[in-house]
Amino acid sequence: MRTVRGGGEHEVEIKKSRFLCSLARVDDEDAARAFIAERRKLHWNATHNCTAYILGEHRDIQRSNDDGEPAGTAGLPMLEVLRHRDLTDTVAVVTRYFGGTKLGVGGLIRAYGNAVGQAVDAIGVVEFRSMAIVSVITDYTQAGRLESVLRGSAYGVEDTRYTEVVTFQVLVPEGQEARFTDWVAERTGGAASVAEVEHRLVEVDPTVADPTSRPAPGTGD
Repeated sequence: MRTVRGGGEHEVEIKKSRFLCSLARVDDEDAARAFIAERRKLHWNATHNCTAYILGEHRDIQRSNDDGEPAGTAGLPMLEVLRHRDLTDTVAVVTRYFGGTKLGVGGLIRAYGNAVGQAVDAIGVVEFRSMAIVSVITDYTQAGRLESVLRGSAYGVEDTRYTEVVTFQVLVPEGQEARFTDWVAERTGGAASVAEVEHRLVEVDPTVADPTSRPAPGTGD
């Protein structure tokens, strides 16, 4: 799953018409509609407030609206950009203040699509990946060295707990649990134990290399 990093606005000007694209992350259709209503209220005097949104893990809810622009020249190209970027749980509103020069059908399609595309680029995208939350348990004599190794690896240390032993909560890509366990055993000489806690979707930056795409440091692969 991919969605925008957060809410934000980006403006482009084409032949003196201003196109303000506002993006937001939303959980459901009510939230998408509320955001659209808010933008239309804020820009009540705009020529058009065109909209598009995609919702759901499988992107099964997709809506668009041309708000008075010629049919298929605004909402649909906005929606196509969201589809092309594989985004979901995302709503886009492009507010147009007419500058006096007509753009034509092709010009409108490009303008509304570009407004959304540039806004996505400016605001950024995050990805949700299924990760295993794994506990790595060791004694205090091994903890410092193990923490250094973990933090220097492709795996993410989410939390560290100090009780009678030291427990590191580590994010491991789903499907890599057995490999991670072997890696820990190799790096600690079997002095640490590994226990899987749970699985959940974790928000990550898609521009950062996926740990599954390369061997974890120290494996010798």
